[in-house]
Amino acid sequence: MKVRVGVVGGSGYMGGEVLRVLVGLPQVELAWATSRTPGPVERVHPNLYGSGLGFVRLDDASAADFVFLALPAEISIPVAARFLDGGARVIALGSAFRLKDRALWERVYGLKHGAWQLAEEAVCGVSELHRDEICGARLVANPGCFSSAAILGLAPLLRTGRIDPGHLVVDGLSGTAGAGADFSRAIHHPEIGENVVFYNVVGHRHTFEMEQELSRVAGQPVRVYFTPCYVPIVRGIAAVCRGFVTKRVGRADLLAIYRQFYEDHPFVEVYDQPKESGASWQYLPYPWVRSVAGTNYCFIGLDVDEERGSVVVISVLDSIGKGGAQAGVENLNLMAGFERTLGLADRGLHP
Repeated sequence: MKVRVGVVGGSGYMGGEVLRVLVGLPQVELAWATSRTPGPVERVHPNLYGSGLGFVRLDDASAADFVFLALPAEISIPVAARFLDGGARVIALGSAFRLKDRALWERVYGLKHGAWQLAEEAVCGVSELHRDEICGARLVANPGCFSSAAILGLAPLLRTGRIDPGHLVVDGLSGTAGAGADFSRAIHHPEIGENVVFYNVVGHRHTFEMEQELSRVAGQPVRVYFTPCYVPIVRGIAAVCRGFVTKRVGRADLLAIYRQFYEDHPFVEVYDQPKESGASWQYLPYPWVRSVAGTNYCFIGLDVDEERGSVVVISVLDSIGKGGAQAGVENLNLMAGFERTLGLADRGLHP
């Protein structure tokens, strides 16, 4: 079976990543990709030179079986409605349909939502938690990159009741690709180089996604204290998550819980390399961001702070890979009945 796929907002990093993964797959016909400026795709995505792809205006986009939306929230809402009404199934990579509380969404985004029934219908795009719902969905709302890392990092502990749901601390480090392709002084190379740029340290939008999804996992309300920053790398997210244990537990036991939780999910790797005996500086047990750059993998490592009664979980993924576009392709595979790993099995580069 072959499916026709369109990409709305193909000139940004998210849209370009969808195109990069899908181009050449025999199961997919790339019907079109839209941009405000029509023309060859390689003008903005030089890695796709020779692909033969070109941008069209949104008004010229034809019917498709599946449509990716890589647009700001306000614009996504009517565009999603248009393609859903035309019979397409939609994967939204932006924030228009992520939250289930309308008053909260409108407060967080400072907008009136024009099609709230679609937000109510949308399925959260974390396949490790919602695989069966995604398979049958018309509309999938992929979470933000920080949200994905923290949700995957903390879900096993909350599902098993091992940590206090009322006090979860997450520090997020992001590569600059997560800010998108538009120019911003804070991620301009002379500014971000040799620097760490903190932003929205109170009330970051992804905080509410984390709390929503992790509350579902825990079966009770959770509270997340989240602080993000940009660091001078291009692709990658590291979420350093700390939870406070409800009873004493060892690292080996927790790693076993994580392995069992993710045993049926090919893109989450539990990073359980042993500590180096006698080493003053322990590196081996913890995943590196660079290891997952350009991939749909999330690597998760952890350690137990027995003295302070807490667990530290380190969850790393690519902000436009497993934290965005490639997770969207994974959801396309599930929705279309393809092998879940189609087009996504490649590992990261080293060095």
